[in-house]
This record gives sequence, C-alpha cells and structure tokens, in this order.
Amino acid sequence: MAKIRPLGDKILVDRLEADAKTKGGIILPDSAKEKPKEGRVLALGDGRLLDDGTRVKFTVKEGDRIIFASFAGTEIKHDGKELLLLSEEDVLAIVS
Repeated sequence: MAKIRPLGDKILVDRLEADAKTKGGIILPDSAKEKPKEGRVLALGDGRLLDDGTRVKFTVKEGDRIIFASFAGTEIKHDGKELLLLSEEDVLAIVS
C-alpha cells in the first residue's frame, strides 16, 4: 500500500461518516446525506513556507478531530477510501 504524504501546508483528512438517520428517525439514502464537515487528521505536510525560508508549524496534529469549511480541499480515493486534502487555512476548529 502506497502512503500519501501531503506537501507544504496541506493536511490529509479522513472524513467522518455522515449520519444515516435524521433526529426524527428517518433513514436517509446515500444521495440525500450531506457530506460531513468533520474529519480526523491522518497526515501533515511540512508547513507553510515563508519568504525568509522558515516554515510555520501546524496548529493541528495527526489524530486531531477537526471541523473544516464546506467546500474545502480536494477529494481523492486511496485504497478504496475517500480522503480529503486541504490547506490548514480551511480548518475552522479542533474538536476536543
């Protein structure tokens, strides 16, 4: 299995599963589910490169559960799993 290593300020995220039921108990088909805006950080790049050659450290770390912007990042498929590559600026919060 090949490993994905993000570059620069990119973060590799595994989206959390969308709810299959509404709060009222209605079961939703896959086509009606909203894509979740939460995920778990799988891997980090080296950080954003500044003009002076230094790198900015990430606020998030591997394993963090995060909330990100709705249409953020690029979806990729890897080993049959849908993952998301996004910039750290697209991360809105860390869930603790």
